[in-house]
Amino acid sequence: MTDRIDELAKRFGIADGYISEQGDWIATPDATKAKVLEAMGVPLDGSGEMPKPARMEDIAGLSASAFWPQFLVEHRAWGFAVQAYALRSARNWGIGDFEDLARLAEYSATLGADFIGVSPLHALFLADPSRISPYSPSSRSFLNPLLIAPDRVPGFAELNRPIFAARCAELRQTEFVNYEGVASVKIPILEELFARFLKNGSPDAKDAFERYCYEQGKALEIHALYEALSEHMAAKGHGVAWMTWPEVYRDATNIAVRDFARAAKTRIAFHAWLQWTAETQLTDAQARARAAGMRIGLYLDLAVGNSPDGSACWQNGPAMARSARIGCPPDPFSAQGQDWGLVPFSPVGLAEERFEPFQTMLRANMKHAGALRIDHAMGLQRLYWIPEGNTAVDGAYVAYPFRELLEGIAHESWLSQTVIIGEDLGTVPPGFTDTMVRAGLLSYQVFYFSEEGEVWRPPHAYRREATVCASTHDLPTLRGWWICNDIDWRVKSGRSTEAEATIQRRNREQDRKRLLDALMGAQALPPDPAYGEADEMPDDVVVAVHRFLAATPCRLLAVQIDDALGAVEQANLPGTVDEHPNWRRKIRVPIEELNQQPLLRAIADAVAADRPRR
Repeated sequence: MTDRIDELAKRFGIADGYISEQGDWIATPDATKAKVLEAMGVPLDGSGEMPKPARMEDIAGLSASAFWPQFLVEHRAWGFAVQAYALRSARNWGIGDFEDLARLAEYSATLGADFIGVSPLHALFLADPSRISPYSPSSRSFLNPLLIAPDRVPGFAELNRPIFAARCAELRQTEFVNYEGVASVKIPILEELFARFLKNGSPDAKDAFERYCYEQGKALEIHALYEALSEHMAAKGHGVAWMTWPEVYRDATNIAVRDFARAAKTRIAFHAWLQWTAETQLTDAQARARAAGMRIGLYLDLAVGNSPDGSACWQNGPAMARSARIGCPPDPFSAQGQDWGLVPFSPVGLAEERFEPFQTMLRANMKHAGALRIDHAMGLQRLYWIPEGNTAVDGAYVAYPFRELLEGIAHESWLSQTVIIGEDLGTVPPGFTDTMVRAGLLSYQVFYFSEEGEVWRPPHAYRREATVCASTHDLPTLRGWWICNDIDWRVKSGRSTEAEATIQRRNREQDRKRLLDALMGAQALPPDPAYGEADEMPDDVVVAVHRFLAATPCRLLAVQIDDALGAVEQANLPGTVDEHPNWRRKIRVPIEELNQQPLLRAIADAVAADRPRR
C-alpha cells in the first residue's frame, strides 16, 4: 500500500517532504499523504473512478502577463491603506461603510493619492455578527452586507426611526466596532427598505436587481439560500454553521433544502437584494474614486481561502477540499505550526471544473477593483494542507497548476483592467517571486522586513515591480513599534515570557538606532541626536519613513492610515483570538476631520512630492 500511496501522491502533486527553516528535511508521513489524497477525492483502493490530476505545465512556457496601466509603466503612485470597518464618520452606524470608503477616496484624491487599499470585503456570517475576521470569509465571491450604508439606499429618507438614530449615535462613539450592536440596528432597517423596494421600487431599480440576479446565477442563489437557512437554523438552536445542522440540511442539493427554499422565497430574495445593494454601493465608491482623480481607485484584498462552515463550502463542489485546512509547518516562531482554519481549492477539482470556480471568484473581486492584492500568493504554486484530524505538524505541501492559475489571473485582470499584487511574505519557494513578477504581478515589500544584517536596505535596493509599505494590519504601527507595543502585547497575550521580551526590547533599541541611521543616510531625516532619545516616535521620523519609502523604485506605496494618524495600536495580533481586540479597533478621528490632521498632511505632502500624479 505504501508504494501505491507514494505513486498516487507523486501523481497528484503531494510533496514527499520539505526543508525546514533550520535546514532539516521533514518527510511527509504516508498517513498524511493518504488523508490528503482522500481530501482530493482520490480512491486509495482503486475502486471508483480515478480523477485526473491537474496538469503541472512548465512555467517556462508562461506567455500571459497581467494588466498594467500605462501610467504605472512609466511612473510610480501611492495611496492609503485602511480597514474598511474601522472608518469613523459623523453619519455611519458604528462601522465603516461603502459611503465612508467613497468619501475617504474623494478626500485622499485631493492629496494626490491614487488608491485606497482595504482589507477583504468578503461575505462573513450575517447570522453571527461575532464572526468578524475579514480573512475567514463565508464566501470570497460575495460582499459583507454590514458594510452597506443604509442612508444611501433609496427610500431611507422616508423612514422616521428616532430610536434607531439614537442607537446609531451611541455606536458611533465606541472605541471598538460593536458588530452585534451594528447588526441589531442595520438588519431591521435593511429589511424595511427591502419591503419598500418590493412594494414601491422603481421599474428601473427592479429591472437592475433582476438583471443582477440573472448574471450571478446559481452562485448567488445558493449563497442567499445559505444565508436564509443559516438564520433559520440559528433561531432553532442549531447554530449558523452547516456542519451543526440536522443531517438533511448539510447537503445543498437535499430535498429538505429545496423545500426550505420554496417556503423561504422572500427571505432568500432579501439576501440576494443585500448583495445587489452592497455591490451597487461598492460600484459607486469606485466610480467616485476615479472621478475624483484617482488612477487606480479601490485596491481590494482577496483572502487565501474560505471558512469551512460558510456558504462556499456548503455548496460542496469538487473544487473545494472540504476535509483539509490551509496552514504552515512549524518554524522558529511557531513550534507547532499554524492552522489557519481555511479550506483550500483542490487542484484536482479545479481541473475537473476547468478552473471556472477560480475564474468566477477572481472576476467577482476584480469587478470593482482598480487593484487586487492576493493574500499568500505562494498558494498559486503550493499550499500547506492539514488534513482533517491532523495538527499542523502533520501536514503536506500540495502543488498547484501555477502556470494555469497565473494565466487565469492575467486574463481576468485585462478584462477588468485591474493591477494585481501578490503578497509574497513568509516562506517563499525558490524562484516564486521572479516568476510572479514575470507574469505581471507586483511583489509585496514591507519596511520592517528590509533589514539586511546590521543595516536597513537603502531605497534604491528595493524591487521595482512591487508594492511597498511601512507596516500591515498584522504588524505594529510605526509608533507602536518604536515603543515596543507589539512586544508588550505578546507578553500580555501569553505568547512571550517577560525574559524573552527583555531581550526583544533590547534588540528593538538597536533597531531604532539602525532605523535612524538609514533615514539620515538616505537624507530622509536631518541629523539630530534628539531623535534617538525620544520616548515616542517623533512626527518627523514618521514622515521620514514615508519619505524614504517614497524614494524607492517600487511602483506602489501604501501608507497605513493608522500611521498617518499617529496610532499606537495595530488592527490584528496574529495568534490571538480574545486576548487582543482584533478587527474591532476604529481609526482615531472621523473622516470629516482628516483635513485637520497635520501628521497625515505632512506624510501626504512628502510622498506626493516624490510621486506626483502625472
